Amino acid sequence: MSQQPQIRVPATYMRGGTSKGVFFKLTDLPEAAQVPGEARDRLLMRVIGSPDPYQKQIDGMGGATSSTSKTVILSRSESPEHDVDYLFGQVSIDKAFVDWSGNCGNLSAAVGPFAISNGLVDPARIPENGEVEVRIWQANIGKTIVSRVPITDGQVQETGDFELDGVTSPAAEVPVAFKDPADGEGAIFPTGNLVDDLEVPGVGTLKATMINAGIPTVFLNADELGYTGSELQEAINGDAKALEMFETIRAHGAVKMGLIADVSEAAARQHTPKVAFVAPPADYLASSGKQVKADEVDLLVRALSMGKLHHAMMGTAAVAIASAAAIEGTLVNLAAGGGKRNAVTFGHPSGTLRVGAEASLVDGRWVIDQAVMSRSARVLMEGWVRVPGDSF
Repeated sequence: MSQQPQIRVPATYMRGGTSKGVFFKLTDLPEAAQVPGEARDRLLMRVIGSPDPYQKQIDGMGGATSSTSKTVILSRSESPEHDVDYLFGQVSIDKAFVDWSGNCGNLSAAVGPFAISNGLVDPARIPENGEVEVRIWQANIGKTIVSRVPITDGQVQETGDFELDGVTSPAAEVPVAFKDPADGEGAIFPTGNLVDDLEVPGVGTLKATMINAGIPTVFLNADELGYTGSELQEAINGDAKALEMFETIRAHGAVKMGLIADVSEAAARQHTPKVAFVAPPADYLASSGKQVKADEVDLLVRALSMGKLHHAMMGTAAVAIASAAAIEGTLVNLAAGGGKRNAVTFGHPSGTLRVGAEASLVDGRWVIDQAVMSRSARVLMEGWVRVPGDSF
C-alpha cells in the first residue's frame, strides 16, 4: 500500500460569537479546492474530521457539535462595495456532506478581524486606533454584512470587557449588522402569511411562523409542543423521540417554505431551515447556573441546529428572531407581548441576548432594512492544518 505524506494548509482556528471554526484564505487552499466541488468538500471534511460514525471528530479539528463543525473561506472581494467575500461551509459530523445553503451569523463576527489581520482589507482604511468598518459579502446567501472591528495600535483588538452569554470569558465587542437579511431573492414570508397552520404527520397541525431572514427558520409555540421554552440541552438532546419530532417538523417546514420539493430531500439540507420554539418570559436557570429573571427578557427562544438543541443561539437565527419580533402578529412578536418594537432581549439556554431590527411594509411586502447584534471574536490558534495528501 502506497503511503501518502500529509500536506500543510495555512489556516486559523477562530471563535466567533458562540461558535468556532477553521478559517482559510481562498488562495491558500490547494488548487483543486480553490473552486467549488468534490475536492473542496473532501478537504474540509478531512480537516474537520468527518464523516465520523462515532460522532466525536477525534481525527480532525471539529468539536462534535454543530457550533464547532464549521469552515470559512475568505478572499479579497472584487466588488468595490465590499472588502471581503465570505463563504461558509457547515460540515456534517457523521455524514459525508458539507452544507453550503446558509450563513453562520456567529462566525460572521470573526470575518472582519480575520480579514484585517490577513491583508484582505485595504491598509489605508485601518486606523492606528479606533475602529474599521469591514464590508462583507456573504456569498452563500448573497447578502451584505457590515462589522465594526476595534483597532488598537494598528492591530485588531481581541480582548475587552464585553460579555456574551455562552462564551466563558469577556472579549472586545464586535457589532455586526446584517443588511436586508431576507435569505435569497424570495419574500421574507415565503407562504405570504405571518402565521401558518403547518400539518406534520404524526405530530399534528401546529401554528408556525416561517421566515427567511438571516436564515430560513420555522418558529413554533413551545406550549403546542409540550415545552415551556425554558428547556436546556439535556431535556431535548437526550430524548430521541423529541429529536425525531423536530426533524419531521423541519422537513415539512422546508417543503412549505419551498426550500425542497419533498421531505425526503431534507437529509441533504441539514443546515437549513432551522426550527425554534418561543414562549413568553419566565424565570429559569441557564446552563451556566445563572438565574435569568422573567423581567430581564421579552421572550424565551430555543432553537435546534443540525438536529440538536443549540447551547445558546445561532447568530443567523438571532437575526430571524429580531426580524420576526419587529413584525406585528408573528409568533415571535406575540410571545414578546405583541405591538411594534425594534429590539428584543430573549432568553436562550446559556443566558440572554439583545438583538434589533427595523421592519417596514413596502408595496404590501415586509422588508427588513437591517438586523443588528453584538458578538465578539478571538484567534485561538494559527499556522497550518495537516491532512493526508490523498484526502481530496
